[in-house]
Amino acid sequence: MEQNKPQTEQELTQQAAVRRQKLADLCEAGHNPFEITKYAQDAYSADLKNEFADLPAEAETGKIVSLAGRMMSKRIMGKASFAHLRDQKGDIQIFVKRDLLGDEAYAAFKKLDIGDIIGVKGEVFRTKMGEISVRISELTLLSKSLLPLPEKFHGLTDREARYRQRYVDLIMNPEVKDTFVKRSLILKEIRAYLDEKGFLEVDTPILTPFEIGASARPFYTHHNTLNMDMVLRIETELYLKRLIVGGMDRVYEVGRIFRNEGMDPKHNPEFTTIELYQAFTDFHGMMDLVEEMYKRLALKVCGSLEITYQGKQIDMGHWERLTMVEAVKKYSGVDFNDWQTDEDAIAAAKEHHVELPEVPTKGAILAEFFDAFVEDKLIQPTFIYDYPVEISPLAKRKPTDPAFTERFEYFIDCTEYGNAFSELNDPIDQKARFERQVAERKAIEPDCKAQVDYDYVNALEYGLPPTGGLGFGVDRLVMLLTDSASIRDVLLFPTMKPID
Repeated sequence: MEQNKPQTEQELTQQAAVRRQKLADLCEAGHNPFEITKYAQDAYSADLKNEFADLPAEAETGKIVSLAGRMMSKRIMGKASFAHLRDQKGDIQIFVKRDLLGDEAYAAFKKLDIGDIIGVKGEVFRTKMGEISVRISELTLLSKSLLPLPEKFHGLTDREARYRQRYVDLIMNPEVKDTFVKRSLILKEIRAYLDEKGFLEVDTPILTPFEIGASARPFYTHHNTLNMDMVLRIETELYLKRLIVGGMDRVYEVGRIFRNEGMDPKHNPEFTTIELYQAFTDFHGMMDLVEEMYKRLALKVCGSLEITYQGKQIDMGHWERLTMVEAVKKYSGVDFNDWQTDEDAIAAAKEHHVELPEVPTKGAILAEFFDAFVEDKLIQPTFIYDYPVEISPLAKRKPTDPAFTERFEYFIDCTEYGNAFSELNDPIDQKARFERQVAERKAIEPDCKAQVDYDYVNALEYGLPPTGGLGFGVDRLVMLLTDSASIRDVLLFPTMKPID
């Protein structure tokens, strides 16, 4: 078996030089592979293996096929040789015999390198050793690989290289492609589910005219023709709710979002969310939708409601529902209802060594208790609802208790997967909350350029019906359903710091 083990940069450079010389020789002989524009491929490796699964050893099929792909191994044995071709669906062995291919073509085959892209035509048969193979009668070099493939391209030491050169990662580790095939399936299933429910997929602007008051930090860019700074969106929410005002009662967007913030195994500066809005329902309707959709995804993608994530068994068939007050009492023993004043809450926080928020109100402190005592206990799917108004600027207040909002987040394996509201549709309340949010941002960060989105308030003044809204991260969901530890494993090209 021909091996590629470049130990040093010098060896690698020598191999690259040899390959370039081979290309030069081909061009001089009138066989420039880069002049070929197409190849008539009519079969794939996995399909042939399935079709002839019951074929006995040394049996012929009489079936002539044309395959195309990358040569991944080569074993020269005098007048006959074996190689492996990798195509879209997997690997298949090819048997190359000088008598059948001809002297000149066989000599050309022997000069091919691992990584070259070839087209082959021949008959399917099973070898004496029992491997489905193709006995080649024609072979065409379709593209010359000028760099040698690494012998191994996996393991922790090479993880950075794998993310930087995903194209090599995909060549060397076919299982990586499975994650991205599943990602595509997950998006397809979500769209199918929402489409069946009567939702309409829409697109809203990625470039927005100004920074809103939210805490997420945006990326700035400049529009030359309008001579104005613009902001890459940090959410799709406000445009989508404008559409509900306009009478599009069920809308969703699969949206690329940009946040100029930290990077870790669960965060990348650009990521994909799905936000959806449904008129005439509330956050309980969104809860039911999430549970139904996630069960369907688990069955479709993983084949079971019981899935494994990073060694933990997750039961996607059972979802617990707790208010934030109930959850904090359950896991910390502290009862929000015992706090009469903000001072009571501050005292409880100090007693339990809970960090105080910038504005230490009862509701904000309850959220800190949740972070400190609850989130790391929520391994099984759990809805946490009724969030304090201080941390929910876009959610509708609970009519029975205005200190809380009709909002939930859901958690799996101690991680938040999505956020939903009964949407705030009172324009007077919304305007006041926006203005307070921007004022608080500017008090902490005087140079920030945050503005109130008065056009959105204007839209609300025309009337937003009672609406349930939901937003969730696609990347985290793909991590969960593919058992991937890092967001970089589910992004084809994650953001990376330049090597130099």
